[in-house]
Amino acid sequence: MKAPAKSTAAPVSSSPAKRRILLVDDHPFMRAGLAQLIERQADLMVCGEAGNPAEAFDVLAKIKPDLVLTDLTMPGRSGLEFIKDLLAVEAHLAVLVISMHDEVVYAERVLRAGGRGYIMKEAGGENLLAAIRQILRGEVYVSPRMSARILESMTGAKPRGSSSPIEKLTDREFEIFQLIGQGKSTRDIAEQLHLSTKTVDVHRSHIKEKLELKDVTALVRHAVRWTETQQPNP
Repeated sequence: MKAPAKSTAAPVSSSPAKRRILLVDDHPFMRAGLAQLIERQADLMVCGEAGNPAEAFDVLAKIKPDLVLTDLTMPGRSGLEFIKDLLAVEAHLAVLVISMHDEVVYAERVLRAGGRGYIMKEAGGENLLAAIRQILRGEVYVSPRMSARILESMTGAKPRGSSSPIEKLTDREFEIFQLIGQGKSTRDIAEQLHLSTKTVDVHRSHIKEKLELKDVTALVRHAVRWTETQQPNP
């Protein structure tokens, strides 16, 4: 009696599906570098790219990413508002911000907007991959420095180096402050943010009070100087 023939069928792969990432950044070279880094990983893949928030929303429903990796400063929409709008459409979508801007000013705002993490571009590839995987596990990512600041603020202690009055501004005030620093007039800001000029003027007044500036000229000068310090070095 012949022994039963051995099966020649290939074993079913037990490796998990790669997690899908949408890249949103207005610099093609930056997207290319991020894509190259991510595509080398066995557990991650880039499922789409967008150069601005509008493009991101165009492809979002089609590609169904597990995580959106986005810059904070892009044309067309505030990065914080982009995060809020993303989560209004996909409430459980994980969002990680990668930005050149100082985390002390932006990281907590990103978390309040619903983002799951914030990492500065200077942190490097290995730290970025660790942040992506941490968020995909359902956790939140900020740097050890920011984690310490947040814990200190929760315990009522005043975080070291937290003297910047910019931190007193609400997200909307902060957005308007940035636009003032870019040379936008009240009317320009109102049109861009879909607000009345009167509402913008009220926000400007609150900003001036919080920053302890005596008049509009001082506010504009301060906003322009601050904005210039946020620009990347050539």
